Amino acid sequence: MATQVGRAPKALRGTIRVPSDKSLSHRVALFSAMAQGTSRVSGLLDSLDVRSTLRAVEALGATVELAAGEEGLSGTIKGWPAAGPSSPVVPLDCGNSGTTARLLLGALSGYEVVACLTGDESLSQRPMGRVTEPLAMMGATFAEGDGEHREHKKVRPLCAPCAPHPLQQTLPLTVYGSAQLKALDYVSPVASAQVKSAILLAGLTADGVTRVTEPHKSRDHTELLLPAYGVQVAACGLSVTIEGGQRMRASDCMVPGDPSSAAFLLVAAALIPDSEVTVRDVLLNPTRTGFIAVMRRMGADIEILESEQGGLGAERMGAIRVTHRAGLQATTVKAHEIASLIDEVPIMALLAAAAQGETVFEQVGELRHKESDRFAAIVAGLNLLGVEAFAQGDDLHVVGSALQTSGVPLETHGDHRLAMTWSIAALATGQELAIDGLESIAVSYPGFFEDLKRLS
Repeated sequence: MATQVGRAPKALRGTIRVPSDKSLSHRVALFSAMAQGTSRVSGLLDSLDVRSTLRAVEALGATVELAAGEEGLSGTIKGWPAAGPSSPVVPLDCGNSGTTARLLLGALSGYEVVACLTGDESLSQRPMGRVTEPLAMMGATFAEGDGEHREHKKVRPLCAPCAPHPLQQTLPLTVYGSAQLKALDYVSPVASAQVKSAILLAGLTADGVTRVTEPHKSRDHTELLLPAYGVQVAACGLSVTIEGGQRMRASDCMVPGDPSSAAFLLVAAALIPDSEVTVRDVLLNPTRTGFIAVMRRMGADIEILESEQGGLGAERMGAIRVTHRAGLQATTVKAHEIASLIDEVPIMALLAAAAQGETVFEQVGELRHKESDRFAAIVAGLNLLGVEAFAQGDDLHVVGSALQTSGVPLETHGDHRLAMTWSIAALATGQELAIDGLESIAVSYPGFFEDLKRLS
């Protein structure tokens, strides 16, 4: 059912902390489970996706003792035994979280474990082959389905019904790990942090040095966070290497705010006159803040105040302030920039709709494989708001114009980022818009509407 969202535009002003970073929260949860000892964590994002990871690592043998607070989940995570995780007796439900599924596939590949990974309807349609194919090259085995033939693993190759089809594989998927993985020198056809992370995590237990080379630099959270757990990783240009046989040690971690969540409030400030919004304690990783450079090119007034206390491991954190400024101009977002703002394309497309001229987002075909077909949904939604938006191959074009309602409900397809984007459109225009699926926002930003109220 569609929900009516909107009111007369009112300036957003104040300082706020957005929920903790989801990408780092997933990794802190998983790495703490993989590490020897007990990690003390604070500020872990309390969202459906992260809870999927926490439930999974518990089922694999970690002890999770966390309590909810104002800034997320805090407490301890005791890693699974030195021998590795235990084969779970039930499938690991990854919910809607692609990060949970793909990182688990990598982490479990290097242990003698059999585990079935499942997900919701949306996740079950997303491709896993880009991860399972390189992991299979290292020695892991994967089968579609719930692994009912898992006993064959010990005596002979998997029978025909279980034979893997890496390029087409989707969840449910059973991983048959191996304690004898071989290192891999992999040239990835895509710039994907999830693919890179899965291979690096498998490389931890592999014999030799594993290297991943990407066509463009993707998010580097895994390689920046692993040293906090005692693991050495080397990055050179577009390549990252890790030596097998390293043991992860427990760590104390405080997770900073999520720049992807911050982007919605910051773009809202750029859209609504007289607004000034500061987001504090936010992650400032350059692979995650590409939207800031694009906003600046478009003429937005942005100030960054880096924290003197540092961040998590090699990650940086600080405050980002946006003050409304009229006269935004269109820009071209180059293909090499997309990896650093792929999750922000929906809200940046809305900002482009308010800019003078035609903005082009180059090579954003990856959007078709997110929680929904975001590419098609952005075009359809902006068209319903009276904005000329269209696809030209894998390029997204948005021609700036005044937003207006058509009276037709805006579809989110259960995608949290689309739901927040259309909600910001309602606030920025003062029009009452019918938006379906607002409950999906709980996936990454449960307090989204409460925070907007605090700023208004």
